[in-house]
Amino acid sequence: MNTKDYHTTVICSEELDDLKAIADVAISDITFEEYPNLLIFPDSFDCYDRDFGYKEICNVIEKDTKLRTNSIVGFVGRNETHLSIRSRFAAEGGEDYFLHYMLQKVAGINLFNLQHTTNEDCGFDFLIYLFPLFLKRAVSQGIYKKYIIRKYNDANVRGTIDVNRHIRFNEPFNGKVAYTTREYSYDNEVTQLIRHTIEFINKEKGGDILMNDPDVQQAVYQIIDATPSYLSSELQSVINRNLRPVLHPYYSQYTLLQRLCLQILRHEELKYGKEKDEIYGVLIDAAWLWEEYLNTVLSKIGFTHPRNKEREGGIKMFANPTDKDSFDSNGRRIYPDFYCEDYILDAKYKHLNGSVGREDLYQVVTYMYCMDKPYGGYVYPDDSDQKATSFKLAGKGLKEEDTGGILFVVPFKIPQKAENWKDFLQGINQSESRLKESFAPR
Repeated sequence: MNTKDYHTTVICSEELDDLKAIADVAISDITFEEYPNLLIFPDSFDCYDRDFGYKEICNVIEKDTKLRTNSIVGFVGRNETHLSIRSRFAAEGGEDYFLHYMLQKVAGINLFNLQHTTNEDCGFDFLIYLFPLFLKRAVSQGIYKKYIIRKYNDANVRGTIDVNRHIRFNEPFNGKVAYTTREYSYDNEVTQLIRHTIEFINKEKGGDILMNDPDVQQAVYQIIDATPSYLSSELQSVINRNLRPVLHPYYSQYTLLQRLCLQILRHEELKYGKEKDEIYGVLIDAAWLWEEYLNTVLSKIGFTHPRNKEREGGIKMFANPTDKDSFDSNGRRIYPDFYCEDYILDAKYKHLNGSVGREDLYQVVTYMYCMDKPYGGYVYPDDSDQKATSFKLAGKGLKEEDTGGILFVVPFKIPQKAENWKDFLQGINQSESRLKESFAPR
């Protein structure tokens, strides 16, 4: 079953029964223990100042047997029911080029031919797109290593002698000793799982996906070097040894990567319901994805994208330190979506039609004042022919003598009539060029 974000569709009773398990459930209430095969991005709900954690995957209006989806994209399955949620900007022919494109850009993938992906299992493609991104994040923390038990039978004894094995292998005595040792090793079940996933992707999709980004390419080489004992025949054994999640404060990024690898390697098994009532899939906050995609465009013309979760790029709201009893005792900081020398920009994944809501308006104006920027604006994806609009603010003091600043509302045109991937790329590249020109230095 296919549907779009912000969409209502009629469903049959069998699908209704399956979807009740995940309907009307807030994203933040979904736990790994309860849904080990359901991946959610972003994986931390406090990454950004938005209500993603409060969103629900879908709502079932049981009386009318209707399903309503929210601003979440991806796929989710249970038993024989498979729900694919596309972006509302899918092309007129039904292909969701825009969603594929955003995922590829955010993950650092550049595929020139999408013919093999749009007609098959889109959910599997989402998993593949996300792998390079999370591989790079995990390896940036270092190659995962842990203590493992190894058995040896040689003359260089450096562990506990295994008497039973020694008698079995070395009688009469041949100069060797059987022993067991506990070693800190990079070659373990987690790195083996990642290696199996790399080999699987190379076989199924070709090496281009993992070779476009130099950082991803380097991460792949590091994993290969760390797993000299890799054997393709041990795939199922490696999967079984990874069913318990990685819980390590230093290697925190490996937890999500491990789950993603399991999803990729077990996708067909999960899809065809070998385990009754098992819920699986990958769900992505479309607003988060839109913001991350814009960053790939705006960063090229000098915009900074603050990271609230990592506490990076924030701006102090108050100029001078204050005492511990004030409302600024914790050093309050603001985190606009994007800013540069003259601009504050807010990314909105919703139709603005030339106007913005009260809270969004006050937020950007506040940022303009605190950061002393003369221009502020909103960028949103548009499937119509809206034109950019601008408004002058009353007052003075923001680098302009006659006005308090200028606000822009800028639609980002999404190609809706693309007949193929090549046509879509041509249209979206034109939109990106126009966006860059809109915010070129004044």
